[in-house]
Formats: sequence, structure tokens, C-alpha cells
Amino acid sequence: MLGPEVIFYSLAILFVLVLVGVQIGIALGVASVIGVYLAYGDINIALSILGSTAYDAIRSHTLAVIPLFMLMGEIISRSGAATDLYVMCNRALRRLPGRLAVATVIGNAAFAAVSGVAIASAATFSRIAYPEMRRLGYSKSYALGVIAGSGSLGMLIPPSVLLIVWAILTEGSVGSLFLAGVVPGLLLGLTFIIYCIVIAIRDPSIAPMADSAHDYHSGRKSRAEFTSGMGIVALIILVLGGIWSGIFTPTEAAGFGVLGSIILGYTKGMRGKEFMESIYNAGRSTAPIMFLLIAGSMYSRLLAVSGGINLVQDLVVGTGLSPFGLIMIMTVVWLLLGALIDSISDILLTIPIFVPIALAAGFDPVAFAIYGIIVIEAGLLTPPMGLLIFTVKSAVPDPSVTLGEIFKGSIPFWILMLVVAMLILLFPKLATWLPSLML
Repeated sequence: MLGPEVIFYSLAILFVLVLVGVQIGIALGVASVIGVYLAYGDINIALSILGSTAYDAIRSHTLAVIPLFMLMGEIISRSGAATDLYVMCNRALRRLPGRLAVATVIGNAAFAAVSGVAIASAATFSRIAYPEMRRLGYSKSYALGVIAGSGSLGMLIPPSVLLIVWAILTEGSVGSLFLAGVVPGLLLGLTFIIYCIVIAIRDPSIAPMADSAHDYHSGRKSRAEFTSGMGIVALIILVLGGIWSGIFTPTEAAGFGVLGSIILGYTKGMRGKEFMESIYNAGRSTAPIMFLLIAGSMYSRLLAVSGGINLVQDLVVGTGLSPFGLIMIMTVVWLLLGALIDSISDILLTIPIFVPIALAAGFDPVAFAIYGIIVIEAGLLTPPMGLLIFTVKSAVPDPSVTLGEIFKGSIPFWILMLVVAMLILLFPKLATWLPSLML
């Protein structure tokens, strides 16, 4: 039974499973198996197709990038280098209004460039930055909003796990998407910094200027902080510079990045037990991603063999919507899904359908990818279930913090992310300029 019936039945099964609380990966897998079975009428053929799909999904050496970058970020976080980087940024910005907020944004951006995981960034800086901002009298919602908002940089500034997953699903170039994320990532970070400074100037009570004579960090020795900060900068240059110059493939760069993080971790006092814990934690974070990629590949195969992609394209094109209207529908779907599920699941559910539609409408695939990543990340701040909000709530060392305070503080960052996303949509060169120049 090939045709639209298969798609409708499988999507109905998928939605029902998700609504009753079944994990996204399992729901995708079950819906895909049933859909392919309905398409061919033979369970053996269905299992054979999906088995080969699962094998093809994880055999690519490109996927090694994900666990390697996860391990690199885990070692950096556990070593304390991220804390030293934050302190170094704080010391350098001593005379700047809202300097702790700005240091949080810069530290998050740098940490993102060696981890690529928004959740890790948000959790790390919830423990590092929040106590310092509160100690100096920063508004609670402002401090929480800065941490949650800047944590989203982890999924745009390369190496980003979302960019890797997007490239794998669309059979695109990981290196091209890494390059494409640089300028928009810096633009987004700069926008956050300007917002933090403007708010601190307009209302000093929200972000008071510290008395340097009583600054907690003023008496600390800065050598260890400088070593850690420069170590992270060196890792960024090694990983991204190696990819941009063509010396490394993304997978090779990830391997060298892990080696560099081990050296940095060792200089910070990490030994065998700490390194093994980092490996275990990276494995625990990577396994669910791999499972989701397998399930997403099955779902994509179902759409391909049943003609589902062509069906959806025909339905959408038949509505007569303009390309801008199509993008707005996709944006709303991404934001709604982002309020309910994690970013990778969001990508797996939508990309097999959205990317062909966007390409048919004439959008550049690289610019569309960056636009999609930003909107999906904005979804992590969308009430009522923004994942980054709950991450900050669970990680911040203050039991009095409420979800409402975090949502309130993060709304300006949510708006700024959508503004930058629209700039990418209106000026695709912001995303495509660097890949066209370097590759």
C-alpha cells in the first residue's frame, strides 16, 4: 500500500505515541516500522529495509565527531578551565557596565566553541556565574536570563552537535555548516553583549558596578586563569582553524581537540579517575543522540519509500503560500516543538519535510540550516517547557529560584534570537559568505 495513506497512518501513530509520553526515538522507530510494513505488506521486507537503514545511519565515520566533541566539552568542564575562563573575562572587563553578564556571554561563547552543547554551557555557567552576579547585587531574573539566553550559543557556534546532526540528515558538509555558523554566532553573541550593557546603563540597580577594591577576584593570582583561558583559545584555534585551513576533516579535528583537552585537563590536575568519569558522562550523553539518529533515519526512509516528501511538498505548494509564508509556518512549528521536546528530536521530526520544501521555494540550504538552528534554539527558551530553562533551574545553586523568574529574564534573549534569525533570512550572505570564501 504505497501512497498518502501510509504517511497519514504513520504520522497518526507517531503523534499518538508522543502525546501519551513515549520517548521520541521509540515513537519514531515504531511509527517507521509500521509505516514501512504498510507500504510493502511484508514484515520481513520492512525489517530488512529498516535494519539496513539503521546500519547505514551509524556506520559513517562522520558520526565520530559527536562523541569526540562531547568528550572534549566534558573534560574542559570537569577540569575547571571554564571557570577560569569566566574569571579571566570578568577581570578583563572590570570597567564595563554589566561586566559579569558580558563575561558570562563571552565565556559561554568560548565554551560553546569547544563543547557544542547548549545544555552543558547552561549548566556550567549556572554554577559559575549566578553566585557571582547575585553576590554583587545583580537582579535575579536578569542574571538567570543572561545564563539561559547565552547558553543557546552552544548550538550555533561550531563545533555544534545540532549542526552535525543537520549535516548528516541532509547529507551536507559538516565543515560548511561549521563555517556558516561562525558569523551568525558572533553576531548573536554581540547582540547579547550590547543588550546586557544597555540594560546595565539604563538601570544600574539591575547590574550594579562593583567596587574593584572589594572585588572577590582582585586578589587572586591570575596565572592559572590565564593558562586555562589561553588553553581554551588554543583548542578553538586547533579545532576550527584546522577545519577551515583544510588540514583536518571535522572528525580528525575532533580527535585532536580531545587530545588537547586531555593535556589541558592534566595541567589542571585531572587524573585517571576524573578522565574516566568524563568518558562515562560523554558516553551517557552520546548514546541517546545515536539512538535518535537511527530512529530519525528510519523515519526519513519511510518518507522516501512512501512518497511522503513529494506529497507534503504538493500539499504545501498547492496552498499558494509565498516562500515567506512557508518559512513562517516552519518557524511556528519549530517554536512550538521546541517548547515540548529537545532540539535534536525537533530536527529529526521536521528536517526530512522542511528542507525539501525550503529548497523547492528557492532558499539557500546553508542559510536555511543556520536560520533553522537559531529558531530551534529559541524554542528551548519558549514557555512552558523550554529545556534550557529547566536546565538552569536544576543547576543553579539557589533553591528559591522559580521557573517564572528564569522565563522572565530570558524573554529578551528569545526576541533577540528571532531578530538575528530574520536577519539571516533577509541577508543569507551572513551565513554563506565564509563557507564560499574558505571552501
